[in-house]
Amino acid sequence: MIKKALVKDYMTEKVDYIPYESNVGKAIELFLRSTHQSFPVTKGGRLVGVLNAKDLLANYKTPKKPIKEIPQTKLIVARPELPLEDAARVMFRSGLRQLPVIDNGGKLMGILTNTDIIRSHIERATPRKVDMVKNLLESKHNVRIEVKNYPVPLDKLRPTQERIHADELQGRIYELRKGLAEPLIVVKRKNYYVLVDGHHRVIAAKGLGLKEIMAHVLEPDTDIETGMEKAAKNAGLLRLDDIKIIDDAQHPLIEITTKLVKKDEN
Repeated sequence: MIKKALVKDYMTEKVDYIPYESNVGKAIELFLRSTHQSFPVTKGGRLVGVLNAKDLLANYKTPKKPIKEIPQTKLIVARPELPLEDAARVMFRSGLRQLPVIDNGGKLMGILTNTDIIRSHIERATPRKVDMVKNLLESKHNVRIEVKNYPVPLDKLRPTQERIHADELQGRIYELRKGLAEPLIVVKRKNYYVLVDGHHRVIAAKGLGLKEIMAHVLEPDTDIETGMEKAAKNAGLLRLDDIKIIDDAQHPLIEITTKLVKKDEN
């Protein structure tokens, strides 16, 4: 039976907050140093409200005004044991970007964000893909494969995809910076790893100066050369530098939009 993901599994425990005893001026300073659009307000560790940028905009002319004098809206909160799917449903229906997490005594335990929800879906979807590759290789090569999870060095990866697209590469760079990128899928050989899935992520990681990246590693009980590896070798793909980055093959709808704009300008 698959265990349900809970809020506590994906929430951020280290939470920036604004003390109930603080004032508007100090809150503005905190907002300016951050990329957050709202902060929980706590009193003695207990959640008593949420302050957003709109609240400060309405009070910026009175920097010494206490936070406790700014009316707090009705709070929607979650408990750590709440199923993640239920929390996601509440956030979607309420238009929330983040959801404070409290214990039974009202103490602030963490924050669940939209990014956490996305990350959970990525992490839970990848194993199905791994199982598919594992079953295919076991059947075709008559081997037993053990799946492990650990970081693999970029300089030990052998590609199997000849080209990647520049627009998607930018998306993978963004995901890596936000901690959203799913692990690679690789097959372990004696002295290197064959990259099955994740070529854009690898090149993005290389561009960001990373030396290793997390992967689902398929370890056969007998060293095997897969068909995809053989085809890659025949095509001259031996290093990551052999992968071509295509920057003129945008999504068809992007091309259409560009043509329409040019037509209207004439």
